[in-house]
Amino acid sequence: MKLCQQTPDALVLVLDCVQDPHNLGACLRTANAAGALAVVVPRDKAVSLTEVARHVAAGAAEVTPLVTVTNLARCLDRLKDAGLWLVGTADQASEDLYALDLTGRIGIVMGAEGQGLRRLTAEKCDHLVQLPMLGTVECLNVSVATGICLYECVRQRGGAAAPAGGGPAQGGFLVE
Repeated sequence: MKLCQQTPDALVLVLDCVQDPHNLGACLRTANAAGALAVVVPRDKAVSLTEVARHVAAGAAEVTPLVTVTNLARCLDRLKDAGLWLVGTADQASEDLYALDLTGRIGIVMGAEGQGLRRLTAEKCDHLVQLPMLGTVECLNVSVATGICLYECVRQRGGAAAPAGGGPAQGGFLVE
């Protein structure tokens, strides 16, 4: 938490019950590339860091902290207490991702494949946004949507993000 408080442009990715190790690995890889300080996942109802996830992460699993928490709702409260604005994605949201200010301390909260965000997780978010869907498909893969959201943060920050990897692991990023 201290690292989040000390980093003015802290970026954290929260994955709510992602099940597919390919998606976890892709999200870790993209989070690292976008400069996220850590990726937070619940202990239960979510995939763990398997060999498949490590392989897909292409080295990011070794340098990007994957923080496993017992109670995701409590963790989200602690992130908010540390000064992060939580931005969740939801198909039914009325806010557009590209209309929201994503500078400063931000936690991007992504839902599980198929189900999206759980009710309590969505309620803990400060903003719920949707991605514009102009074609005929109803939604995107969670790792694709994660990349879009994280890189919108990077774009709005002028391409500058917090240094990824190394620092957070030694700095003791702890949420529970």
